[in-house]
Amino acid sequence: MAKSLVIVESPAKAKTINKYLGSEYIVEASIGHIMDLPKNDIGVELLKRTFEPTLIVSPGKEKIVDRLKKLAAKADMVYLAPDPDREGEAIAAHLSMQLLPMMKDKSKIRRVTFNEITQKAVKAAFLNARDVDENLVDAQQTRRVLDRLVGYQISPLLWDKVRRGLSAGRVQTVALRLIVERELEINNFKPVEYWTIDADLNPGKGAQEFTARMVGIEGTPIRVANGVDKEGKELFLANALPDKEAVDEVVGQLEKATWTVRGVEKKERRRNPQAPYTTSKLQQDAAGRLGFNVRRTMGVAQRLYEGVEIGSEGTVGLITYMRTDSTRVSPDAILEAREYIGKLGAAYLPKTANEYAGKKKEVQAQDAHEAIRPTNVRFTPESIRRYLSDEQFRLYRLIWQRFVSSQMTPAVFDQTTVDVAAKAKHTYDFRVSGSVLKFEGFLKFEEEDKRARAAAKDKASKEEQAVVDKLAGQAAQQEGDGEKEDAEKRLPELSQGQVLGLTKLDPQQKATEPPPRYNEASLVKVLEERGIGRPSTYASIINTIQDRDYVKKIGAKFVPTEIGTVVTGLLVKNFPYIFDPLYTAKLEGELDAVEDGEERWTDLLNGFYDHFEKELLVAGDNMEDIKRMEHATNEICEKCGSPLILKWGKFGSFYSCSNFTRTKPVTIALGPWKKDPKAVIKKVTTAFGFPMTIKAMVEDVTNFEEEVADVKAMTHAVNEATKFGKKIIAEPFSCDFTKENFAAKPDLSAPGADEAPEEEFCDNCGRQMVLKNGPWGPFMSCPGYSEDPPCKTIRKLTQKVQQKPPVQLEEACPKCGKPLLQRDGQYGEFIACSGYPKCKYVKQELLEVKCPKDGGDIAVRKTKRGDTFYGCVNYPKCDFASNLKLVNQHCPKCDSAYVLEVTNAKGTFLVCPNNHDSLPKRRPKKGAPVEEPTHAPCSYEKEIAGPAPVIEVSRPDPEKTRAVVESVA
Repeated sequence: MAKSLVIVESPAKAKTINKYLGSEYIVEASIGHIMDLPKNDIGVELLKRTFEPTLIVSPGKEKIVDRLKKLAAKADMVYLAPDPDREGEAIAAHLSMQLLPMMKDKSKIRRVTFNEITQKAVKAAFLNARDVDENLVDAQQTRRVLDRLVGYQISPLLWDKVRRGLSAGRVQTVALRLIVERELEINNFKPVEYWTIDADLNPGKGAQEFTARMVGIEGTPIRVANGVDKEGKELFLANALPDKEAVDEVVGQLEKATWTVRGVEKKERRRNPQAPYTTSKLQQDAAGRLGFNVRRTMGVAQRLYEGVEIGSEGTVGLITYMRTDSTRVSPDAILEAREYIGKLGAAYLPKTANEYAGKKKEVQAQDAHEAIRPTNVRFTPESIRRYLSDEQFRLYRLIWQRFVSSQMTPAVFDQTTVDVAAKAKHTYDFRVSGSVLKFEGFLKFEEEDKRARAAAKDKASKEEQAVVDKLAGQAAQQEGDGEKEDAEKRLPELSQGQVLGLTKLDPQQKATEPPPRYNEASLVKVLEERGIGRPSTYASIINTIQDRDYVKKIGAKFVPTEIGTVVTGLLVKNFPYIFDPLYTAKLEGELDAVEDGEERWTDLLNGFYDHFEKELLVAGDNMEDIKRMEHATNEICEKCGSPLILKWGKFGSFYSCSNFTRTKPVTIALGPWKKDPKAVIKKVTTAFGFPMTIKAMVEDVTNFEEEVADVKAMTHAVNEATKFGKKIIAEPFSCDFTKENFAAKPDLSAPGADEAPEEEFCDNCGRQMVLKNGPWGPFMSCPGYSEDPPCKTIRKLTQKVQQKPPVQLEEACPKCGKPLLQRDGQYGEFIACSGYPKCKYVKQELLEVKCPKDGGDIAVRKTKRGDTFYGCVNYPKCDFASNLKLVNQHCPKCDSAYVLEVTNAKGTFLVCPNNHDSLPKRRPKKGAPVEEPTHAPCSYEKEIAGPAPVIEVSRPDPEKTRAVVESVA
């Protein structure tokens, strides 16, 4: 009997669904998209403006497509079940294109969607199978074509004007623009001085002291001007005085003032629960409270959505689909949450379910789904903790608590505001507010976490507490979107007219600070607020601008690199309409209209391309050629005193001496010189002018060198040079001095710049990526690459172009005498001569043993993988190399001039190189002849150290450290 074929994207999702469908279905995975635009061509029809894409089977997916075709030909029905969004609909459409020719009955290919992977949702989806939604497919295709047009037509401009390998993206460039413009704001920021005055007041009779802040004089608020906003409206700093003179005058009056309570206002304040998570809110809170980057958050959420093994329950999808802008929740889920809340107490359950308004239609996106919520409230975080990894548990708890608390009653605070009058020459107004939590309401889980954190903190040892404080400090730097906790501030009982005593005055000088740099959470927040991109694109946007070296993370904040700043400036200047944030947001709205069937996709592309084509033509003619940039500067050359000019190189801008020339030297033949010196001088001076250098060389060794400034001096120098060698050369004067323009690059010596590289997590399953080496160099790979089902996420590593400034050492170069520099290279730090490129000396770590082949020095070297080996410094003339360290000690049993240091599980030994039985066995190269021993066998082996002790790394209890990190948002 024929079975039905179900096709999803990932093997993990296939495994979970297969459990619910049973043996009548075959569930297969497409492993993401199976079709895409070709890489070596733009793949979009532009001549007739149809914008029809040319789709091909993605390279590497041929075997998967062939297998699905064979299965489809035998299947009774084919159900396409990728994710319920535009990308998923496009995958379903591409599968349909490939499988339709194999099906006898075309009506037997159906589309099914489900927002959660549970038995009920999956079976309901199959009962409501439908055709592929062409509007959704058109919306995805339009976005893909838009991105291809921008990328493939602007990137070549950047290659020509800046450097190869750069890219421009329709949305990524706008995100980069936000970061660059924020950096410009910071650099141009001018701080404004202001002063505040706090007074510590004592009600008397042993009552608690409290602190009030000055807010006005004679009922008029005090404030300090703080410039204007973008619309020209004046801005002010409240409760502040402008300078020390004003403060001193006020303090003098306050010290002799009479302090009384002018009024006491008590009221009840309610704080309402927040809506369940949307994608962007989850990304922001996971960054702020858990320290997860966007990529890690989405990877862990993907695994929770696709399914986790929960004991006897089997594989269970724990959360609903995690790419959504909707705050809507199904009635069944609300009923389930209310039943759970009712068990906590009647006071926590509102009379009717809480409802949350979605976004306005014009900025709505991916609102066909529910909010992110647990699929089953009875799976409390603690009850399934043993089945989850640490990061899965933390993210699931965040989602579970947010959803359940969204259906609870508001938290209630008793808020007290006290106005204080200080009467002297004038009446000075002070105010203080305090609040006390009266009923925790939806904050119940948060308050329980606070109590748990307090208990854990009390039990933590001093060493563990130090780690806690460090983690808390790091988390405090994150800028999550979550509301700040309402810290309780209790005030003593006060009454109107009560006299107060002044304990002390605390005037403080302050200054305004520049806006903070974006981190991942705040960047996602501003992208969402401005309607730029969509939840499913935020992670890829952030990854791309980092992979292209357009930004660098310093202290978890994004700092634009020089290349990022230059590229942004060029693109914004030459494409002001296409890369305008407002236009980018408008395009997102138009894509939503295509999805809803309100606009044709070709009309959208025609409108876009009209603007784009015009700007592309203008940019081709007018874009500044950065590659050939030469700007005069006030900097002076340290070698010859000439002015320096600013140029552009492979790694950004740098200073070069204006006396540098690429003109090649001229060889002066002795025959023509003796016959007609004037003709030779004319030939040389035609090639380049004075000053020049005359050299005499023998086998590339300079035996004579003299700088000349006129014909007479040149004649004399050439005649003298003939006495020292037969090869006479005239070189133009050229100063090769250069230095990096570190002012244009991020400060890599700043705090946080030397931190360990940020851990990277798999986009698919959320596990920590590992570094591997392949035929084309190192790459990051998911540890589940070889598992069943496999997770084949990989990422190529890009070359780092931002380097630390070289540090001059006191040690001199043994070859030329110039100072040595400690530099930062592709494989780490190294020490080299400051006279490079003329002097190519690089300091190496040498052993005390001479090379057994040619008697040269043996140096410590490293492979590209970072493994240490020992090789002759005369390579490639001498190819001696050893993986074992050579020790300067004669073998007491044979004539070997050295022994080898061998370390294994039994300890460390000195072994003769002729003791082949005790040395590690090496696999011979394929096809290479077996090497015969050249010396008589030797049995010398001596133990010099025992086995290395196993060191147990002491780690703090994660329960004691995690709680503090999560509390700082």
